[in-house]
Amino acid sequence: DVLEIAEPEPPGPPALILASEGRIVAIGDVHGDLEATRRALRLGGLVDTEDHWTGAHTIAVQVGDQTDRGDGERAILDWFEILAVEAHAAGGAFISLIGNHEQMNAQLDFRYVTEGGWADFADVPLSVPADPRVSELPEIQRGRATAFLPGGPYALKLAEHNVVQIVDTTLFVHGGVQPVHVAAGLETLNTEHRAWLRGDAPLSELWHGDNSPVWDRTYSDETTAEGCALLAETLDLLGLERMVVAHTVQDDGINSACDGRVFRIDVGLSAYYDGPLQVLEILGGVTTIVE
Repeated sequence: DVLEIAEPEPPGPPALILASEGRIVAIGDVHGDLEATRRALRLGGLVDTEDHWTGAHTIAVQVGDQTDRGDGERAILDWFEILAVEAHAAGGAFISLIGNHEQMNAQLDFRYVTEGGWADFADVPLSVPADPRVSELPEIQRGRATAFLPGGPYALKLAEHNVVQIVDTTLFVHGGVQPVHVAAGLETLNTEHRAWLRGDAPLSELWHGDNSPVWDRTYSDETTAEGCALLAETLDLLGLERMVVAHTVQDDGINSACDGRVFRIDVGLSAYYDGPLQVLEILGGVTTIVE
């Protein structure tokens, strides 16, 4: 089930702000389920039966959490690198954002790793001399730890990904963006997290606690009137129309709140959750749930 792919030359980190030619597709958490990921991307008209980009000028945004809970993580991460190259060449974009589970793996928080998730990274060469954070782990865990520890080969791949992405008048983020993040600067969010994954700098206070952009559930879980007011303030500061978030599984599928200013798109696509097959399309500014 592992995709046969060559190592591509990535197009580099996407610009924070992109303009579409009219069509955007957003995909929620996929959590290591390669088959569910395929189905979602095909549903969105993004790939063919050979797993190659067919989205033309579409900008597709997968809103984080590619890792954990399933055995197909490495194949998904490698495939997403290919799709970024193919979409870029076609005049579109395939953007996979950082979610809290990508950050957790780089922090060696392996609570949600499956047996297959250990085996899949077992062949990653250990650094010499061995990092004590790696060498102290059980042997089966060392390859994965080496892969995701800041500066490791998969951390460096993830360092090419954004945490926050704006396309047209929509902001995409795994957890949520609040006015405090706007004040810090959205570009700062991306560059800080990128530097950390490269092993160049520690994470600042913006990344700790429940209000981190990859952990925040203000807009995705029992959103209150106060949460909607916070959302409106955030979007108005940025001059944007809506936010698209994931992170919290929506039992009834993709839905909106706060008068349509936030769309929650984590439908539990993976086998772990067995949720519905849905993606969100934004076409000419009009949102449609595709299922």
